Amino acid sequence: MASSRKSQQSPKSGKRIAVALSGGLDSVVLLDTVCKAQARSKNKTQTQTETEIYAFHIHHGLQKPADDWLIFCEKLAKQYRVHFDFRLLHLNADEAQGNIEARARAGRYEALTDLCEEYGIEDLLLAHHQNDQAETVLLQLLRGSGVAGLSGMPTSRKISSGVRGNQGITLWRPFLDQSRQELEAYAKEHKLKWIEDPSNQDRKYRRNAIRKDIIPKLEKIQPEALANMARSAELLGEAQTLLNRLAQLDGINILIQEQVKVMPLLALAKNDLPAANNVLRYWLQTQQLAMPSQERLQAWWRELAKVKADAKLEWLHDESKIYLWRGMLQVGTTEEGRWVLKTLPVNSKKLGLSADWVKEAQENQLITLRERLGSEKIQIKPKTPRKTLKNLYQEADVPPWERQVPLLYINDELIAVAAIGLSYPHLTSTGRRVLPEWVQNPVK
Repeated sequence: MASSRKSQQSPKSGKRIAVALSGGLDSVVLLDTVCKAQARSKNKTQTQTETEIYAFHIHHGLQKPADDWLIFCEKLAKQYRVHFDFRLLHLNADEAQGNIEARARAGRYEALTDLCEEYGIEDLLLAHHQNDQAETVLLQLLRGSGVAGLSGMPTSRKISSGVRGNQGITLWRPFLDQSRQELEAYAKEHKLKWIEDPSNQDRKYRRNAIRKDIIPKLEKIQPEALANMARSAELLGEAQTLLNRLAQLDGINILIQEQVKVMPLLALAKNDLPAANNVLRYWLQTQQLAMPSQERLQAWWRELAKVKADAKLEWLHDESKIYLWRGMLQVGTTEEGRWVLKTLPVNSKKLGLSADWVKEAQENQLITLRERLGSEKIQIKPKTPRKTLKNLYQEADVPPWERQVPLLYINDELIAVAAIGLSYPHLTSTGRRVLPEWVQNPVK
């Protein structure tokens, strides 16, 4: 992803919200209504700290007119006098050959989250409407989805932020109770201009086929079809909330922090398989993973039923890895990262590496990263012997998949091991110091 046009951030500390702006009818209407609502509020209250509005555009790079859409959105943001920024997605050849709709959607949410984190925004508005909701419900129905899938898109949803200390980002969909026809009528009444995406006409995409071929026929059979499907999605959403509460009750002794205790889960499955399925699905939902197919869920149960107390399993699901280790299921957190050298304040009492020593090593290219071979030793505490990394990992309960972080060497000496610590003999308490720290890339 790349970004190159940024509006000057305001020094004011008022609330900030963002609108996802594609340039299409729906998002243009959303930006217009948000800006007009703020203008009315400002006229009424005359407060000093008004809400700042940001418009975020995602450039997919999949079509030739995409550059023109970016220019259109940037000009529109200037017209409304709101902040503007964008991200450029790079979908590689492998992604393009797969489910490009899902890939582009996942990339779009990741990019929007990244922008919200950069600007300190906790509320992101999306322009999904009643027609989009009906299409989503039909798509999920064709996939054989359960209650969670058929509940469609919620009016609001929290997504996690990769920034430590951040409360997260809330996605809002204020148009879910309005049809596209109503939005189009509003746009024409207020003489708004928007752009049409030609790919929306391509029936090779399932959503477009449903939009062009199936929904018009349903509306002929039942004029209130879209509103009724949206209502059903809302009711199913309420049912899913109740199922989540049931999963929390059934999972009191099963769900431990962000992990799943396998033995009591298997005991529940033996007595009440639907309840165990509900607990497992709820856990996947809390980990922001997709619901598994019935076939995959059955395969998981078969594998879990055969495992021994010290068994290890590894499942690839929704582009993440689920591990069974020490009787617990957990999602592996092996995101790519990097070693950074953090400068300690002069008055800090923390031990660190001599900044001059590290700088000299950098200049002579003596700082290297190496993969673990298995025989490495390090002393991490005073008056203790050097221990093998295997022993240190076991003592610290570091799971196997988190032991693959490259080791930091300076002058051919092992200096830092992620999740374990630093070489104590190399630390000092005086002078300018730096602290090596392994930093994972943000989770999206």
